[in-house]
Amino acid sequence: MPAGFPQMSQGNGSQSHGPPGTDGSSRQCARLKEVQIGAVAPVHHKKRVSKGAADRHEQMPKRKIPSISNKTAMASLQEFRLIYNSFKFLFQDQPTYRPDDYEALWVFRNRYSVKNYDGRRLVGRVPGVKVGDVFDSDAELHLTGLHRSRDSHVDYIVSKQEGRTKTYQAVSVVSSYGQHSHDQSNNNLDHLLLHVGSVAGQLGGIEELALKQTSTSVRVIYRFVADHQAGGSQELTTCYVYAGLYLVERKDHGVDTFQLTRVPGQPRIDIQELAKERIAQPSSNGTFMADMSSGLEQFPVSAINLVSNEHPTSFLYISRIRYHHDPSDHPDPPSGCDCVGRCSDSQDCACAVKNGGRIPFGDHGGIIEEKPLLYECGPSCKCPSTCHNRASQHRIKFRLQVFKTELMGWGVRSLDFIPGGSFVCEYLGELLDNEDAQKRENDEYLFVTGDNYFDVPRWEESRKTIPSLQNRRGGDEAKVFAVDALECGNLARFINHSCNPNLFTQNVLYNHQDIRMPHIMLFACGDIRPLQPLSLDYNYSIGKVHDSQGNIKKKKCFCRSSGCKGRLY
Repeated sequence: MPAGFPQMSQGNGSQSHGPPGTDGSSRQCARLKEVQIGAVAPVHHKKRVSKGAADRHEQMPKRKIPSISNKTAMASLQEFRLIYNSFKFLFQDQPTYRPDDYEALWVFRNRYSVKNYDGRRLVGRVPGVKVGDVFDSDAELHLTGLHRSRDSHVDYIVSKQEGRTKTYQAVSVVSSYGQHSHDQSNNNLDHLLLHVGSVAGQLGGIEELALKQTSTSVRVIYRFVADHQAGGSQELTTCYVYAGLYLVERKDHGVDTFQLTRVPGQPRIDIQELAKERIAQPSSNGTFMADMSSGLEQFPVSAINLVSNEHPTSFLYISRIRYHHDPSDHPDPPSGCDCVGRCSDSQDCACAVKNGGRIPFGDHGGIIEEKPLLYECGPSCKCPSTCHNRASQHRIKFRLQVFKTELMGWGVRSLDFIPGGSFVCEYLGELLDNEDAQKRENDEYLFVTGDNYFDVPRWEESRKTIPSLQNRRGGDEAKVFAVDALECGNLARFINHSCNPNLFTQNVLYNHQDIRMPHIMLFACGDIRPLQPLSLDYNYSIGKVHDSQGNIKKKKCFCRSSGCKGRLY
């Protein structure tokens, strides 16, 4: 049977997926912080979670989001530009309306970026931003943290406060190029004579006071305006060039005049050259899709490519498993529990009994104990939809994004922090039996399910607690099924392999009780930081993957994780 987890050719930059092993020797999830939820493999080879660790997770549902790397500022800028261009494209047939930069920034920040913005004014250098970087709007200055005052060309902070007395400090200045420098005709940026009134128009006294009280360097950004030929007509185009750090040295040229001197040792740049180059060639490589789920998910599933102009391959996005045309493959609904409120670890709860007497999820939905098979409450249960034993049935609760990687094709990452033990998504596609799966010419997205309950040694004890797994099944009851996500599926089809993964798979039943075809649910091994690629262990056995002629196939692994085996198979 062409079994396995999705295969994507590494020839075009994607980690290859393939047949899982069944010897229970797959690489286990690395310990991430305190929560250790299990091992990962497409066929559910995982180790058990520590009860104490899971309880600690349940007692601390709110966690501080880890800091993002310094490279995020400029990476976010690239993403914002792609999204803003898509935003403008939506209104290209409305010439009288031009999307506001800050409106686009709001959409980007709330839907398509990591929520690490706190509005703080930064002092000195901005991590990730270099002298000579060019920006298209004041919204981009705001996004990167260079200049966050929308209404004033002088941005400031309160550096000290004693009672009602405040000391202000300027942190950045935006100056129109060619108006205030001593000799900008020769591109001399060493000195800037700043006339506050002409810079900010109706500038209040606080901004002027901030310049007077400033003893540290300030960032200077030059605003450059030029005529630009666009669509057969001349247009005025504006851009901003970061010139570096300046010291406010002399303030005796007048009441509202300040001299700023550039801090020595910074790179020399040509403002005009950089600005005109950006204006002439504003576009850059990349593609963006606002929501590949077309509204099927709770949050948009965006797809972004900053590497090339490639779009994800076409497929039908679905939010539920699709059963094949054979009526016998449509299992009957299961019996349910009679719980009036939330289910509990009680013999009175039929679903708890199916799980060996214990609900497998904590109060906040985090998985407590990994088993060969978990039963959630289903459509026949009387408990409410908020029951914690329905953890994986609800829509995806994190903002997940498909993105193009440098070496591994398309991948998936989260824009939100994912606590360890959380349900992430289901691997969706078309459910096929062995015979139909064999007929598929392309087996790259086939995922075998429900075939190894008795093949993993460490499951032996936990299997004894699950009534439905007391005996092996034969005949039709041993029929093998697989999920094929080639033509229809969800974002899980893009999740890449890692030798040190952060997700694991879990067999789950809730809308039927046929153990041959459980849902393939993906849970977080431990805490997952925003923008960290999501990954699974595809569980290949090196030297045991053959081509159609029986020759051993070899493929490199590009996961670059600690403990990488170097080969996928």
